[in-house]
Amino acid sequence: MTVRQTGARWITLATVITLSALALPGQALGSGDYAAVAPPSTPVTVTVQTVNGSGCPAGTASVTMLPDNTGFRITYSDFLARAGGTVPATDFRKNCQVNLLVHIPQGFTFAVARADYWGKLRLAAGASALERSNYYYQGSSDDNYVDHSIAGPTAGTWHTVDVTDDAELVYAACGAVRSLNINTELRVDPGTATATTSYISLRASEGDVYTVVQFQWKQC
Repeated sequence: MTVRQTGARWITLATVITLSALALPGQALGSGDYAAVAPPSTPVTVTVQTVNGSGCPAGTASVTMLPDNTGFRITYSDFLARAGGTVPATDFRKNCQVNLLVHIPQGFTFAVARADYWGKLRLAAGASALERSNYYYQGSSDDNYVDHSIAGPTAGTWHTVDVTDDAELVYAACGAVRSLNINTELRVDPGTATATTSYISLRASEGDVYTVVQFQWKQC
């Protein structure tokens, strides 16, 4: 992990991590199975089947396909974890699982190649935060995840990046319809700063805050 901080307010994190959770039974297709291609030119749509979790109460999360078919954007309006001060003890951890179907043209398949998270935070000295994510298809294991830790004191914008190496990409089975799950968790540990409220959020109301999941496309 590399951390770069400019001035007193802005923090950026960039982590390169192999996402190994997207395997389907009998469908562990590596980069050598197909030749990577440009995204389909015909429309690709996503249908949200369920949205569950303490970080995304009903009506507070939405998913939109990117116009160039390279992936989709998730926007949250009430995704906030906080701890310390007088906030309720249960607020230290919030999570959200988005379950969706990606409707793609015949002859194509995709893998999740990258995910970018942008959010806001304020952490007192002695406090820390965690952003955790995992990605898995229906019928596959959901016990692999990616963690990003941030230590206080800091305040401003955070950005984490999960990237899958080409050789580790796992593609959805050609011709099969599988649900894709995106599971995100935010945590705050007040540490020694129990008298001060610290937080980490993915709330769109705070500015350019959202999640972008990007695909790698191949032809079947």
